Amino acid sequence: MSKRFWLLGLVGLVLVAFLVACGSKYNSSSNGLVIVGSQGSGLLETFSVRLDNGQISAIANNPNDTANDTCVLNGLPSSIVIDPAGQYAYTIINASTLCDTSNSPSQTGILAFKINSDGSITQAGSLVADPTPQSLYMDAAGKFLFVAEGGGVNVYAIGSGGALTLAPSNYTIPPLPRGVNIVAVAASPTVFPGIGINGVQNAVCSAPGNNAPTSQYLYAVDSSNYVVLEFSVDMTTGALGNPVSASQANSFATDQVPLGVAVDPCNRFVYVSDSLTNKVSAYTICSQVLLPGCPVADGSLLPVAGSPFALSGSANGPGPLVVDPFGNNVYVVGTLSNTLSAFKISPVSGALTPLTVPTVATGLRPTSIAIRGDDNWMFVTNFNAQTVSQYSITPATGALTVEAPIDTDNQPWGVAVK
Repeated sequence: MSKRFWLLGLVGLVLVAFLVACGSKYNSSSNGLVIVGSQGSGLLETFSVRLDNGQISAIANNPNDTANDTCVLNGLPSSIVIDPAGQYAYTIINASTLCDTSNSPSQTGILAFKINSDGSITQAGSLVADPTPQSLYMDAAGKFLFVAEGGGVNVYAIGSGGALTLAPSNYTIPPLPRGVNIVAVAASPTVFPGIGINGVQNAVCSAPGNNAPTSQYLYAVDSSNYVVLEFSVDMTTGALGNPVSASQANSFATDQVPLGVAVDPCNRFVYVSDSLTNKVSAYTICSQVLLPGCPVADGSLLPVAGSPFALSGSANGPGPLVVDPFGNNVYVVGTLSNTLSAFKISPVSGALTPLTVPTVATGLRPTSIAIRGDDNWMFVTNFNAQTVSQYSITPATGALTVEAPIDTDNQPWGVAVK
C-alpha cells in the first residue's frame, strides 16, 4: 500500500512540474517578452511576462545557469532595442580585453538577433563593426536604426533578415566650443500609434484621417555643449542631412549636461534630461506653420513655456527617459538617486506636471528604461543590484505601481520589451 501511495505521489509531482513548465512557456498573444543584457556574463537573457498579472518566467539564459559564464558574446552588451514588429532585437557589443582570445579578439559593434516564437533569441548574422556606439534608437516604422556615436551619428537601413546597411551621411555639425559628445538620439515618428491600443486608451493623434508626417527629423543630445542637434532624415535611405533651409544641423540649447532625449509619438514635443541640474527641458516641434512661433515646418524646436521642469524631491542625476506610447506622460530615470520620476504632459503646451506620486524607487544604479507598447508595463535595469525593476502602469493616469523585481544575471545594462 505504501508503495502505491509513493507512486501516486511521484506521479503528482511529475504532473505539477509539467503544468509549471507549460505555464512558463512564452505565448505572444498572452505574454510580453523582456530582453536584458548582462555585462557580467556578456550575454542576453529573455523573460516572459504575463500581461494579465505581470508574472515573470525566465526563458533563455536563466541567471541561475549563467552566473559563472563570461564573454558569451565576445564582448559586453549595452543598449538594446526591438523592432516594432517584434521580430528582431539589436544590441551594442562593447569590446573588452577580458574577452580577447588569440583566435577571436573582442570587437565593438552591433549584433542582430531573431526573436523566436518560443521567446528565445538566435543571433542573426555577424557583428556589424561600428566605431563608438553609445546608444541605439529604432524609428517607429522599424525602417532605420539610429546610433549615437559620440562624435556623430550613424544610421543603418534595416533589410531582410534584420540585416543592417550603413546609410550615407550628408550633415554638417555647427562649430561648437567643446568637443562634440552625442550620447543619445531620438527620431520624430512617421507612424502614429494605432487606434484602440489596449482596448481603452488612444493617443491624441490616433484618429481616422489623421495622417502621420511625411518628413522625419533626428534629435541628438550633445552632453559636452549642452545642445540638441537636429538632422533631417531621408525617408528612403535613412541618410542624415541638414534641415531644410539650413547649411548645417540646427542647434537648440538645453540645461547643463543633457544625457537623454525622447520624442512624443504624436510628433508634438521633445524632452531632454538635464543631469547636472535635475531638470527636464521641453520643446515644441515645428511640424506645421500654424504653430505659434513656427514660420517654417522644418522640425526645429521651440522651448515650452516654463521649461526646464524640475524633478521632485530627492530625484538626482536624470538620465534615460521615455514618453509613453500614447503621448501622455514622461518617465525619467534618476541615475544617482535610484529613482524613477513621472510627469503628466499638457496636450496643448507640452508643459510637464509631476504626478500625484512623482517618484518611485528603482534598484541600485539604474541604467536603462523600456516601456511596452500597450502602456501597461515598464522595466528599468539596475546594474549594481542584479535586478530589473518592474512597474505596472495605469494608462488613464500614468501612475506606477512597483512590482517584484526580476532577478537577472550580473551587471544588467540594456533592456527592451515587446
